Amino acid sequence: MLTGLTAGITWALETVVLGIALASAPFISTEQALFLAPFVSTFLHDTFSALLLWIISLFRKKTKEVISVFKKPDFKWLILASLIGGPIGMTGYVLTVNYLGSSIGAVASAIYPAIGSILAFLFLKERLKWYQWLFLMGTLVGVYGLSYSPSIDINNFLLGSLGAIMCSFGWGIEGVILSKCLKSNEIKSEYALQIRQTVSSICYGVIILPIIGGWGFTVSLFKLDNISTLLTIALAGCFATISYLFYYKALSKLGTAKAMGLNITYTAWAVLFSLILLKDTTILNLPSILFSILIVVCGIFTAIDIVALFKKKTQ
Repeated sequence: MLTGLTAGITWALETVVLGIALASAPFISTEQALFLAPFVSTFLHDTFSALLLWIISLFRKKTKEVISVFKKPDFKWLILASLIGGPIGMTGYVLTVNYLGSSIGAVASAIYPAIGSILAFLFLKERLKWYQWLFLMGTLVGVYGLSYSPSIDINNFLLGSLGAIMCSFGWGIEGVILSKCLKSNEIKSEYALQIRQTVSSICYGVIILPIIGGWGFTVSLFKLDNISTLLTIALAGCFATISYLFYYKALSKLGTAKAMGLNITYTAWAVLFSLILLKDTTILNLPSILFSILIVVCGIFTAIDIVALFKKKTQ
């Protein structure tokens, strides 16, 4: 449970730090920069994360072990999960935010635990008690309440809805496939993450950036004036790497539904870190506090069988 919560806490840090990078001058200077910012930042983010993991494996002399994963029976499923969760899921999230607004984008990213839990129930035979399903739904309600805005700017409902479907199903399916791969213990979670980030980075660099014409802007970021922005993205990539390592470990130990229920608590932790790091006191209102508490409490109770635990204590 602590592993899953740590994944959520560190992803919240990643979200706040990446938000700082996206608010810096290079990403808001022109309309083209504003459009390309989410795609380019995600590419750099995943690239920094992949490089960090390869450097660590090199120093630990584990590179051969990572490469040996290529021969494992589940390797093809790992590649599929990487493609579905990385480029497809993240691109869907970007489309949702672009065309339906940031508040709906946050809600879309929070739907994936429900989809992942249903798919895990159907294909992996993972079982949640009825009250754990209620807690999972409570977590989603909390995320919706935390991100809801009465003034939603919808630019293109069709493309935004397509993005929401890509995002929620992409991340949900990724969690189910990874849970299956990691439970066999043939592939270590840190090696799976290393391959996932590498595949995502390559796919963005070879397919997505050329399609949207983003390479010119990406190269222009590597100037001395933009070093602070690049370092901030690299820091976000480090937090993301830590978060994914804990998330993958939670998937292998807890299963899809419980790990996702804990991971989605990042929406509440992000409120706390926005207050601490950004001094954003606007979030100090009763609804934000109550919905944040709801998310964390329901996320924890999704992962543990509170009734069985209570019975065990009383025996």
